Amino acid sequence: MSFENSQSVWSLPRNAIILALGLALAACSSGGKPSIPSGAGGTYKIGKPYQIAGVWYYPKEDEKYDATGIASWYGPQFHNKKTANGETFDMEQLTAAHPTLPMPVLVRVTNLENGRSVVVRLNDRGPFVAGREIDLSRKAAELLGYEKKGTARVRVQFVGRAPLPGSPGTVVQGESFTLPPAKMEESERQVIATAPSSGVVVASTLAAPVGAKAAASTMSAAPLPTPSMSPIADTPLIQAVPDGTVNQVPVAGSTSIYVQAGSFQSYANAEAVRQKLLAQGVGNVQVSPTTVDSTQFYRVRVGPMNNVNAADASLKTIRNTNAGARIVVE
Repeated sequence: MSFENSQSVWSLPRNAIILALGLALAACSSGGKPSIPSGAGGTYKIGKPYQIAGVWYYPKEDEKYDATGIASWYGPQFHNKKTANGETFDMEQLTAAHPTLPMPVLVRVTNLENGRSVVVRLNDRGPFVAGREIDLSRKAAELLGYEKKGTARVRVQFVGRAPLPGSPGTVVQGESFTLPPAKMEESERQVIATAPSSGVVVASTLAAPVGAKAAASTMSAAPLPTPSMSPIADTPLIQAVPDGTVNQVPVAGSTSIYVQAGSFQSYANAEAVRQKLLAQGVGNVQVSPTTVDSTQFYRVRVGPMNNVNAADASLKTIRNTNAGARIVVE
């Protein structure tokens, strides 16, 4: 495990870890070309809502998932241990942990700093360092070129359902098969019924709203701000058989790190959040428009940040009042 990951959920009090993981997930569990593991012993699992360090996470299926953020990696301390869906973690295979996507699924992770891109099998929960988007196996981090550095700015894109032994899995190239839906235990239904519906972290498409549809506001309309950020080029998702091949894809010459406090359909609501952050002493808060699936949203972002440490510190402050805030890269 890297130094980056040493500050994960495992550094929390032991009783807090047991309670949180008992509610939602199993513990995170590392010569030749690496490959996607077969998933022996695993089951398809979405999981119920769970809380780590005061933040609620809501696992869900999301075939349009496309997000940017900071990746970390994990390795020796979890090698050969069980993953959250019952598989065995091998740090030399191409796997990953994510807070909200179902397991197992295939996702493409692209290092936005060098253009390296690889498909991995997502079969675990994590990382729980605030603001991290995904936790890759040691081998995946090596192939993407950030093993020694510890973290990287990445883009994560959903590819498809990953196969399980004895099931007609997802064939990424050419065709796909429909798998039976995941089963939900009665205990999961009870947790979902009682979990809070606001101030949560949810799986979403890039720049999608953190919470529910914004309510109408009595604030007067204000002129739209001029966007100050250049979006990352939306290169086509590479549909390739997940055999460990590292692709080189075009990426922006440079990227910036922001903390996104929220995204709203109402500009007035976004401006209200911006004013609230300014009143708290948070500087360089911007509201910028974006369109997702033909719907206009207004993102409230703080930044750009000089580095990951600065983003971490800003996120900690912002999450005191905006629990759904997250780190994004653009």
